Amino acid sequence: MGGRDASDSPYPLISDYALIADCHSAALISRRGSIDWCCQPRFDSASDFGRLLDWDRGGFCELAPATDDHSIVSRAYMDDTLVLVTTIEAEGGEARVFDCFTMRAGGAQSPHRQLLRVAEGVRGRVELRATVSPRFDYGGVRPWIRRHGPRSHSAVGGNDALLVSGDIDFEIVDLHDLVGHFAVQAGERRRLSIVYAKPETLDPKVPVPPSDEELDQRLEETISWWQGFASKVMLHGRYGPEARRSALVLKALVHAPTGAVVAAPTTSLPESPGGSRNWDYRYSWIRDSQFTVRSLTELGCTDEADGFRRFIERTAAGSAESLQIMYGVGGERRLPELELDLDGYDGARPVRIGNAAANQLQLDSFGYLLDLAWRWHQRGESPDDDYWRFLVSLVDRAVDLWREPDCGIWEMRDHPQHFVHSKVMCWVAIRRGLQLAEECLRKAPVRRWQRAATAIRKAIEQQGVSDKRGVFVQSFGSEEVDASALLLPTYDFVPWKDERMVRTVDAIREDLDDRGFTRRYRSDDRLPGTEGAFVACTFWLAETLAHQGRQAEASDVFDRAVAAANDLGLFAEEVDPATSCQLGNFPQGLSHLSHIAAAVALAEHEGG
Repeated sequence: MGGRDASDSPYPLISDYALIADCHSAALISRRGSIDWCCQPRFDSASDFGRLLDWDRGGFCELAPATDDHSIVSRAYMDDTLVLVTTIEAEGGEARVFDCFTMRAGGAQSPHRQLLRVAEGVRGRVELRATVSPRFDYGGVRPWIRRHGPRSHSAVGGNDALLVSGDIDFEIVDLHDLVGHFAVQAGERRRLSIVYAKPETLDPKVPVPPSDEELDQRLEETISWWQGFASKVMLHGRYGPEARRSALVLKALVHAPTGAVVAAPTTSLPESPGGSRNWDYRYSWIRDSQFTVRSLTELGCTDEADGFRRFIERTAAGSAESLQIMYGVGGERRLPELELDLDGYDGARPVRIGNAAANQLQLDSFGYLLDLAWRWHQRGESPDDDYWRFLVSLVDRAVDLWREPDCGIWEMRDHPQHFVHSKVMCWVAIRRGLQLAEECLRKAPVRRWQRAATAIRKAIEQQGVSDKRGVFVQSFGSEEVDASALLLPTYDFVPWKDERMVRTVDAIREDLDDRGFTRRYRSDDRLPGTEGAFVACTFWLAETLAHQGRQAEASDVFDRAVAAANDLGLFAEEVDPATSCQLGNFPQGLSHLSHIAAAVALAEHEGG
């Protein structure tokens, strides 16, 4: 990837990172073999390795060549897994490093909570160095490291602890770090296990660490677990392998105990280099989550859809009045936005945890939830009495509020507006409610709902379509287009080939194109700096073009969007069109699910 000169900064490019996860927590590993971001025991917990956001204070865990001279490093995921394999070619030979969060059957409620790093000799002899420098609470706590035996150390501080074990000989440095040097020869393995624990569970005695054989078995179980999930993905042909990779990423972002889906496993990776467009995405948005389960369901992965549906019903306490646009992964409602005293990724400040958008009014949420219920009904799972009462309350809420301005799909932080996409999603909520009431023979205020649906459509067609250009616009009375209009046919508001929709696509390509990528909008959002092009919007464009029968154009746009991925097939939220550098939180679920939707559309219309 192109971009800034990395020689003037210690921070790797965002594209240099790989993801490993266990559906509870996630970690990012650089090309140098350094875990620079890891939050445990949940995605939204404070970091225990976090130099991604503060190089000097954040902490890391590195497993790399003992010297940087003459080493060649390459990497790839094992087929259909999130097990990373890094190959190191040095003067004395070749070695592989396997990295993963270990998985097991039943791990949704009883995970290992274990980072596993295994170095294996391939040929000759390779000298390696391991450094474990945990820093809890976003770098605020330098843990106390103690030795408990030849294979075991603990790192304790505050309310966090790590158990470090394996067959690497470590020295304790300055009470807060572990450093070990070792070599592997052909056929030989060395293992590093890091298990998250609560300090009170280590008093008075730490657990016996797992044996070498047990660690090797856990690696094999993890490979089998991910391959078992990947085998469910029902998309073949030339788009299949890439779609499976995106499906694996989306599965990794599902919080297994609750069914919540996080938007990304990171916070405060900047959308504008060195700027302040830095947000915490380690929470579950209704919008992104519904997109995620829809994409996974299209590939044959239906369990996640039901898990998220149940999560939202529980978390909203069965009431539309209690609904928020986003939640913590355990269903937490209070997500106060705070700024941390950290340097930020490559100097981008502020570093934020929490997200004030949780308190915004976003009317599109009602439509996403009713559409999810509708699609679930179409698969033979109709709402029961309790769920139907919840759905009725959602539709009634959409009927009551659709005339109000809101913050919209892009969570504008200035004054609310009458966003066309939000109005359409209110219409979707009502329309899906009417369809469910009819097909499921359920009682509902049908006439009231029908009147509201008619009024919304009339308002959109009169105020949400440009008289000059005949295209759907961003908000009532505006002449600006918005990439969210590409979603309107997805929810059956207009046919894909509707004349207004075709003109809207052409207008978006004319107004929002930036070197082949698509921006969200051009209007002033009153935030400093300029964001990059939105990867998901570029895939939305490809999907729409495919459904409009413009296959060659769709393929060109799709290929351009795919090029925004790093070498492992991982997408950030945005891309700088001028440099192709990835921007924003990483990897971004919305980018990956949109990739899947576009791949499905192109596969469906290929040859048509």
